[in-house]
Amino acid sequence: MKVLKWILIGIVAIVVLGIGYLALFLDPNDFKPQIVAAVEKQTGRQFKIEKDLGWTFFPSVGIKAGGMILGNPKSFSEPTFVSVNNVMADVELMPLFSKQVKVSELVLDGLRINLVTDKSGKTSLDGLSGNSAKTVPAKSAETSSAPATGDQLTLTDLSIGGVSVTDAEVRMLDQRSGSENIFKLASFKLGELTLDKFASLDYQLSAALDGMTVESEGHGQLKIAKSLQQFALKDLTLTTVAKGASLPTGKVANSVTLDADVDTSKTTATTSIKSLAVNDIKGNGKLSVNYGGTVPHISAKLSLGEIEVDKWLPEKAQSETTEAKKETQTATAATEPDLTGMKAVNADFELDVASIKAAGTLSKNWKMVIALKNGVMNMKQLSAELYDGTLAANASVDGRNPVAKYSFDSQIKAINIRALLKDAADTELLDGTADIAIKGAGSSLIPDNIKKGLNANGQFAVNNGALYGVNVPQMIRSAQAKLKGDFTDTDKEAKKTDFTSLTGSFTVAKGVANNPDLLMASPLIRISGKGDANLVDESLDYKLTTALVNSLKGQGGKELDDLVGVEIPLAIKGSFTDPKFSLDTDALMKSKVKQEADKAKDKLKDSLLKKLGL
Repeated sequence: MKVLKWILIGIVAIVVLGIGYLALFLDPNDFKPQIVAAVEKQTGRQFKIEKDLGWTFFPSVGIKAGGMILGNPKSFSEPTFVSVNNVMADVELMPLFSKQVKVSELVLDGLRINLVTDKSGKTSLDGLSGNSAKTVPAKSAETSSAPATGDQLTLTDLSIGGVSVTDAEVRMLDQRSGSENIFKLASFKLGELTLDKFASLDYQLSAALDGMTVESEGHGQLKIAKSLQQFALKDLTLTTVAKGASLPTGKVANSVTLDADVDTSKTTATTSIKSLAVNDIKGNGKLSVNYGGTVPHISAKLSLGEIEVDKWLPEKAQSETTEAKKETQTATAATEPDLTGMKAVNADFELDVASIKAAGTLSKNWKMVIALKNGVMNMKQLSAELYDGTLAANASVDGRNPVAKYSFDSQIKAINIRALLKDAADTELLDGTADIAIKGAGSSLIPDNIKKGLNANGQFAVNNGALYGVNVPQMIRSAQAKLKGDFTDTDKEAKKTDFTSLTGSFTVAKGVANNPDLLMASPLIRISGKGDANLVDESLDYKLTTALVNSLKGQGGKELDDLVGVEIPLAIKGSFTDPKFSLDTDALMKSKVKQEADKAKDKLKDSLLKKLGL
């Protein structure tokens, strides 16, 4: 028992002597100037520790501090970038005797971060490389340049066993738009942190935004370089659920697993997205950012699987109960989109999508390549496979002015036009293999203004197809019967006209598409004509001329010798989805009479010539 007693007394004596040594001979405030100088050197910002550093001896040996403030650039209206109310660091006792700080746990309370974007676009993160001594106060600069001694602490002597953050808040202030978003950390934990080594990282975050709530959590690993200028994240998995009336189906859930690297000395950040899931959309990609210039530059490549666009569209609006709501919606719809943000960043973006389902249509193997520079977006490539054919297009949008300008050039080749029309508009107006090319330009991105202001031209060709809704041979037979006095209704055959080719060109101006040279050919008939398609009210006005080219038995079987060579007028009116075909019987009769008169004149002429011996 006496041995045990003296052992306990010895342990207590060692602890008391250690505490006494710490209290009397090792003042943590001795390290305060070095810490302040090191932070200011690395960040280029003013740094303060307003409260004295002190020891805590219960329940464990620790260092406490408070009133730590890292400033924003001097030009910012919000002076504080990061502030911490209290910091508590539990340290290992024995390394202190050799003046090394081994922190077993770091606790931060009352952390506040103000991420500000000023009216010029400069952010709180700009200029954190610490390369310029101009932003460092003179007193701190002198301290940091003092020659090092063996008694001074350097950052290489520091390791932290873990970090826990409580009562944290991040404010994102954009002075250009006047917006403010606030995020709160329910918890943030960082495992053992040693410079140049990975430490575990976990967090839980919530946010209440305008009409939306967000819950997020993340798990991964973090590494900080000894220079404090390189940061790396490995296997970071982020899961986020956002809810709000403005979101598709009221909810968007996403998760992403990524690796990331940030180098503040080079003002670059890179991210490798190993996996991405947004609701039921899966994908992966890469992202790199260079934020050192006046305008940041972003390069991104993203590959996605199947996308069902309809799931992301808002539900059909119910009928409004007041005229005021309708007027509000109309006014909102007539507003030009704000594209000023296009000037805030330059970007190169590449997107691959396995398939897209939209409005009943299905397309595959989409590829989009976009370059954004100085407020002008150029879509260098847009390609896809759809309905046995291909789509290839390029376009540009100039967002430098309040009213945007645009241009495009697109080609569709060898598509099954009937299947496309059936899926897209639930109509079977046309069948065949179609080639369509259109090139155009305009200004204003308001839908109605696009229809009215678009200037375009193009060509189309449909081969080995059919025109639904009209049976031209049957209409001709009916007309022939009427010419002979038979007005019996024979309109009992399928309303379909087969053809070998349907070609034409068109122009679009002032909301009207004009086709001056429509030509449809088949072994039996030829149809030529011209007309307009009004894009604003979606109406048709076509005048066609039909002619039999031989006496072959066509659709329906009866020979049509009597009308060979007679031009038969045909009109198309109505809407895009419900066109109406009609035969101009009066014009047909006049044409027939003229034909017979011409024949009679020819016979009389021949007879006179014979009598004259000519």
